Amino acid sequence: MTIVRTAVNPTTWSTALGFNQGELVEGGTRVLHLSGQTAMSAEGRPEHDGDMAAQLALALDNVEAVLRDADMTLADLVRLSVYTTDIDALMPHYGVLAGRLAAAGAAPATTMLQVVRLAVPGQLVELEGTAVA
Repeated sequence: MTIVRTAVNPTTWSTALGFNQGELVEGGTRVLHLSGQTAMSAEGRPEHDGDMAAQLALALDNVEAVLRDADMTLADLVRLSVYTTDIDALMPHYGVLAGRLAAAGAAPATTMLQVVRLAVPGQLVELEGTAVA
């Protein structure tokens, strides 16, 4: 079955930031719900203490690893939630995420939230998503 994805943007400001306000997916048969991914090593150790850019890049690497194990890619992401302990510290590095999504042809519906802390002390950013293939 062919998957048809349609961007839903009643206004266009979000596309300049690299995300759609909505993603209508029709014909998908496989849905992957990704648990929050942080800057954890393959052995389960937190990495890059205090380094927002490095944590964001590793969290995204971990998202890609889960997608890969499900025979999916970033292009299959239809929803992405970004949790951070400091939005002001994240924004200068957001291009890391936006650039990798754009390179994959992805512009998932995205929400960014600042939280008091994440589950693992020292973690600054967590990415959670939904992919459809």
